[in-house]
Amino acid sequence: MSRQPLCNFGTLVRISDSEEEDTDKRKLKKKMKRNGTQSSLHDARSRPSTVNEEDQREENGVWFWVNKNGFPVDDMTWGRMWDHVAKIHPDGYKMVSTIRGNSSLPQVPVPQAPMSFSPSLSILERLEKIQNYMNTLQYNHTGTQFFEIKKNRPISGLMEVAKDMIRESLPIKCLEAIILGVFLTNGMMGMERFPISFKTQFNTNIHRHVVLGVYHAGRYGALGMSRRDDLMYKPLIYKTLSELIIDYERAYKKYWHDVKKIKIGLPIPHDPHSYEFIQWKTLTLTCSRLTQQELIKEIDTHATEIRTRGKLCWVYHKEPTLFLHKSRSWSVPQTNSPRKSMSIADLDHPRHSKSNGNHSSQSSFTQAIKLYQGGTTKEVSTGKKKEGADLGEYQIRI
Repeated sequence: MSRQPLCNFGTLVRISDSEEEDTDKRKLKKKMKRNGTQSSLHDARSRPSTVNEEDQREENGVWFWVNKNGFPVDDMTWGRMWDHVAKIHPDGYKMVSTIRGNSSLPQVPVPQAPMSFSPSLSILERLEKIQNYMNTLQYNHTGTQFFEIKKNRPISGLMEVAKDMIRESLPIKCLEAIILGVFLTNGMMGMERFPISFKTQFNTNIHRHVVLGVYHAGRYGALGMSRRDDLMYKPLIYKTLSELIIDYERAYKKYWHDVKKIKIGLPIPHDPHSYEFIQWKTLTLTCSRLTQQELIKEIDTHATEIRTRGKLCWVYHKEPTLFLHKSRSWSVPQTNSPRKSMSIADLDHPRHSKSNGNHSSQSSFTQAIKLYQGGTTKEVSTGKKKEGADLGEYQIRI
């Protein structure tokens, strides 16, 4: 066993298993120089300080690279990816040189994305076509994530990344599958999409996974990508959201994973040009602190909120003016004063402020807020008392 120092990374050294592997490295390096490509020969697991750590992410307890330079893939990202592949493949750099030095490789077919569907096709069949398309792209085992996904990026920007995935047709990971699934299900009437995240532990390693939950016509399912078939796609057959989550937990137990946390977001808007953000973890459940019944109750309560918000989004999409009026109104007990049925803009009008002063306007507004918060009776100008009324019968616009 020989000890070969790497000149590119100072004191970092690599232990070679055989002289044959070192020979393959030198041959590969010469070929890459001829092709104008430089290899960093960097071990991703060592994470030296000379490399930009922002280009690295962690998934399933393993660090991997992220392509932040877009397409076409630059020489640095390309060489870094092949270097990582050589470390995890049994044949090492011999395999890399065989592939990269071969000019007669077969053409890889580009799958056709399901961008449009026949009206006679059911939602269940559409979801199956979308999942089959993702499976055709395959799961990314290269150690380099080709598409950068920023969770704090607006939906409009993430949809542009989804278009890149379709155009480039490269392997994807679970987080990329979420964005692609949102893009391909946009506009499906009555369907709600929301992220579901899992944090699990196997031995001492922490693993994270995310899928795209879907709801339609009283049934739940999921889209996604994973190394395991039962941790990705779930058909639209589950009657409750808790039933879907428990099925994932059952699958994790098959692989000796202990589910630590479950995070569920809110419905994702169907507008591909929206500047809203995806709500990734509105509900966070720590499984060790909850019984099975408490877990089911919390999940199903959140499922009700998902359905309610989804309906409001569709109503807003059809009648935005109706929604605008509702968003400016709050129900409060009615009083005999005409001021308390006026808006703030009306109270600030010169016609009212001249006779009573600005203080009177603010006083009426303050009284209205007190009535709304307390719901108690209020003595009016006639000297009589008005009994507390139903909050749903009267409105004050503020």
